[in-house]
Amino acid sequence: MRQFVFGITLALGICQAASWAQICPTRPIPGSTVVDPFAVQSQDGVAHLDLAISNYKDLHTRDMFYCLAYAPGIEAPTIRVNPGDTISLNLSNRIRSVPTEPLMHVPVTPGDPACHGTMTASSTNLHFHGLNVPPKCHQDEVIFTLINPGDPPFHYRTTIPRNEPPGLYWYHPHPHGMTQVQVMGGASGAIIVEGMEKIKPEVTGLTERVFIFRDVINNGDADEGTMTLNFIPVNPPHLPLPAIELNAGEKQFWRVLNAQGESFLKLQLQYDNQPQTVQVVALDGTPLPSDIRTNTVLIPPAGRAEFIMQGPASSNVNAALVTLAVNTGADGDPNPAHAIAAIFVDQAASPGRIPPRIEREKVKRFAGLADVTPLAHRKLYFSEDLSDPDDPKFFITVDGQTPKQFDPNDPPAIVTKQGAVEDWTIENRSKEIHAFHMHQIHFLLLARNGRPPQHREVMDTVTVPPWSGSGPYPNVKVRMDFRWPESVGTFVYHCHILDHEDGGMMAKIEVDPAK
Repeated sequence: MRQFVFGITLALGICQAASWAQICPTRPIPGSTVVDPFAVQSQDGVAHLDLAISNYKDLHTRDMFYCLAYAPGIEAPTIRVNPGDTISLNLSNRIRSVPTEPLMHVPVTPGDPACHGTMTASSTNLHFHGLNVPPKCHQDEVIFTLINPGDPPFHYRTTIPRNEPPGLYWYHPHPHGMTQVQVMGGASGAIIVEGMEKIKPEVTGLTERVFIFRDVINNGDADEGTMTLNFIPVNPPHLPLPAIELNAGEKQFWRVLNAQGESFLKLQLQYDNQPQTVQVVALDGTPLPSDIRTNTVLIPPAGRAEFIMQGPASSNVNAALVTLAVNTGADGDPNPAHAIAAIFVDQAASPGRIPPRIEREKVKRFAGLADVTPLAHRKLYFSEDLSDPDDPKFFITVDGQTPKQFDPNDPPAIVTKQGAVEDWTIENRSKEIHAFHMHQIHFLLLARNGRPPQHREVMDTVTVPPWSGSGPYPNVKVRMDFRWPESVGTFVYHCHILDHEDGGMMAKIEVDPAK
């Protein structure tokens, strides 16, 4: 078996400050074998964990690293829960002072005293991405919850709805203006709601892998970031590829999270340069009504895909996981094709397996959404002002309102009521790709550029292609599901390309209680 070797982070041999070294674990070196993240499993209905967020700037490469330390040598554990369980998490902020980047749009205003703190360049918090949980203080509130260095540990207690779909979710910092640097530094982890085998019996007994793609800001430039796979650097041809091991012809269940701040994934398995078909069973934490068989899987930043793959028949096959090029538009950052990992047939490989089936409620949260008559129709659009290259401005605007960068003190752009179902059309009026994300709820994809999709997909993050500069604006139409009481409160929607989010492409929505 290939040896999994731990080493220092990207800059080998650079001395690390003791205070950082005591908190942030050493990350694997290029070419290491991919190992699944350490997992924290709920016990007696509760997943308990203490996390400390810290950072370190490599003095040689100027790369900025962030970590969510769990225990000595362990960061960003996967949190595994059942529907109805509770995540009980204490977050300590040990971030060193960080200068505010010019491109960050940071309104420095007092936070909501009901939550915490004042906005600073070192503030942080956590978002439980994709979970259908309340936007309440100590649960999943990100607008005014601000945890600063020196504060006592901030306690999150978030209960998973009993009808939460089984699947892959994630957690990451979400302080406006600093989200990009913290997430791209590596501060993110997976959440798995158990029970996929109850809805998708085809995954029962398969070896499960959890793959998290992150990126790192290189030399202070987010546009020049390096991809990582479970913290192993991916930078071909300059570095050896991460190694994925499996048995000859083995079927595995891959759970893939794109936790990158900037880049889209267009995944493809290639054996001797030939594309291979995979069987997609879930997107964004929601099992599909029917599996999708495809040889490419597009995952926007923040998106998740869960699929069954089959390994090569023998070790004589040249096998690789690659990402294909994505058209990001005339104003978009390059998103080129490149190899991600080399796949090796190894009879001794023995990653973790899916836990035994646990009987839980089988309510399908989004059942009947396609047949509900919407109570409102809205149009929103992405736009940009790039006239000053040193201060680009990004907007998401309700049609008829004036474009404005996000300010947490602004009133909500949209007000609705719990129980409502609404159809939203989201246009892209910029020459750059965007990834629309909705907090607290999921939505049903109804159409792309006016055409119904081939497959019915419920998601929380959707790609909106770039405008060419002429002709109709690209758009998606989605059905928003505010039927559940967990949606009551004020929360945000935004582009999940994080320099766009930090640059103002975010707005608030208020969901009032049903009468």
